Amino acid sequence: MKPKKSWREKLADSKGLPKVAPVTGKMSRRWGEGTMVIPAPLEVDALMKQVPKGKVVTINELRAALAKRHQVDFACPLTNGIFAWIAANAAEEACAAGARRVTPYWRALKMGGELNPKYPGGLTEVGKKLKAEGHKLRKKGKRAFVVDCEKTLFHGLS
Repeated sequence: MKPKKSWREKLADSKGLPKVAPVTGKMSRRWGEGTMVIPAPLEVDALMKQVPKGKVVTINELRAALAKRHQVDFACPLTNGIFAWIAANAAEEACAAGARRVTPYWRALKMGGELNPKYPGGLTEVGKKLKAEGHKLRKKGKRAFVVDCEKTLFHGLS
């Protein structure tokens, strides 16, 4: 049996990505027409690393930056979310191994400023990290949001 890949190995495995392709068939009904980039995991990680302390981005801002970089209409929503999740787990894995500077995945939010419960430690740990950077949070049922997220959005992704 093959040993399981670490999160950092998964992050480094580009599998031939990035790839630019036209959107066709069922995909065009769901996401629209045009060309789409499927980014490499390390591209998503690199964008997440650009977000400074006290600022946040949404997955949509990450996607827009990737689309602009690759000169396409949009970036794949599915793989972008998966690669952000891999980057988050790789960061926690690195932290557990003693790394001091890791990808600040907690600053990458879902649409509308919602915290991602799938990141390591769930809403509790992500919320602690955001509060430590000065953000205020609001609970809405089982979900949590950064208050006035628009005011702390980072617009310098490149």
